[in-house]
Amino acid sequence: MNTLTQLHAEIEARVSVIRDENPDWLCRRGCDGCCRRLAEIPRLTAEEWNWLRSGLAVLPQELLREIGQQIAALIGESSRPIVCPLLDQEAGACRVYAHRPVACRTYGFYVQRDLGLYCKEIESRVENGAWADVVWGNQDAVDHRMGDTRELTEWFARWQDAESMD
Repeated sequence: MNTLTQLHAEIEARVSVIRDENPDWLCRRGCDGCCRRLAEIPRLTAEEWNWLRSGLAVLPQELLREIGQQIAALIGESSRPIVCPLLDQEAGACRVYAHRPVACRTYGFYVQRDLGLYCKEIESRVENGAWADVVWGNQDAVDHRMGDTRELTEWFARWQDAESMD
């Protein structure tokens, strides 16, 4: 089992425990608040990019072109928050959900020591006493395991450049 596959399995186990123990958990299909309010362009490792690219590669060409245009528009964009270019905004769902990056898999279920939970809805419920018994995943540990990353815009541009050379 490669590192990314193992990490995905560990994340899914933690997420499943939290969801099973808290049937009213907010993070599920249709809850796309985090996708609509990204603080930065998603960053991926090479292994994550390869996995994401395999999901992108099976999309219809017209949709892939549209996603490519949205990704390209992020280059040099300084205003925040941004909408994830992989989000189907009408459906409120990721177009490549099974291939989504680790950060997307952990969001809402993992906490980062210095930055908190990120999701304001979840933070609000925790502050009001809900979910006091949740055993959060450790985002700092995940980030440490991930290693070097690059922005989605850079990975996508390299892929498009390589495709145009073929």
